Amino acid sequence: MMPNLMDASGWLPLVFWGLLGVAMFAYVVLDGYDLGVGMLMARAPESHQDVMIASIGPFWDANETWLVLGVGLLLVAFPVAHGVVLSTLYIPVALMLAGLILRGVSFDFRAKVRTQHKPLWNTLFCVGSLVTTMSQGVMLGRYITGFAPTTAAWFFAWFVGLCLVAGYGLLGAAWLIMKTEGDLQMHALRWARICLWFTGLGVAAVSLATPYVSSEIFNKWFAFPNIILLAPIPLLTVFLFILSDVMLRRLGRYPHRFVWVPFVAAVGIFALSFNGIAYSLFPYIVVNHLTLWQAAAAPESLMIILWGVVVVLPAIIAYTAFSYWVFWGKAQQLSYH
Repeated sequence: MMPNLMDASGWLPLVFWGLLGVAMFAYVVLDGYDLGVGMLMARAPESHQDVMIASIGPFWDANETWLVLGVGLLLVAFPVAHGVVLSTLYIPVALMLAGLILRGVSFDFRAKVRTQHKPLWNTLFCVGSLVTTMSQGVMLGRYITGFAPTTAAWFFAWFVGLCLVAGYGLLGAAWLIMKTEGDLQMHALRWARICLWFTGLGVAAVSLATPYVSSEIFNKWFAFPNIILLAPIPLLTVFLFILSDVMLRRLGRYPHRFVWVPFVAAVGIFALSFNGIAYSLFPYIVVNHLTLWQAAAAPESLMIILWGVVVVLPAIIAYTAFSYWVFWGKAQQLSYH
């Protein structure tokens, strides 16, 4: 039962749930594309790898700020859920952090080592990106199934991990289509078309599996009139997949026009999928176990934290927007002095 939203104990958890959603979605899109570029380096000739690094170099570290913000909000606003989620997902969280550390070390070392050692650190950057992405996908799969201990639930989690690899690969390839030219851009077009349909498989799997986690979620989507009112979400998602495929084929012939469309379409697919999951799980923050209000901190604490968010969030948005404005344009070959 939903509490009185006119009372602070009612609306404050809802506000922080929305802020948590904003932080995590921003992380998925922004760090998603640079994780995708990192993984795609394994498919690129060595001559293109410096340009790929240059395309994410000014942004990748700052993109991870959104993960810190999201985990911080979960800890301070929903401490009970934080304990349940991170303790249950201890191993994939540890692997994700190991992957992020490996990425950071590799990114710096590849620019400082001797030429003959550079391929090693490029490979480790790819491995760190893959481990991070796969861990996040497994966490998502486990979360959606309510941390069920069954073999089927674990199989589903690993499947979601593989599909998230394709999803981040799609974001990364679409980013490279915007930021590069010539042969690398053509490679990115091919990578994007491959990743597109594996991403579609993952979206379909999550969309079909989520309603079967509980009868409540099933009724949210398939009970009348919800099935009609919510139909635009899957229909628009299908449209974006078709639009992406059409544009990727077109850009193969005309690579200088509307290069931003695949990336925007990929972000749209992630946005619709993200909102679909949020709608399915609401009001639970731990599926079938804890609602927002059961997991939330005291209203007095949330009010103090909210004032901090009012200051911090606009600052993060401002410097993120400024960095993208300053470094917009095509990536160039790196030079080392």
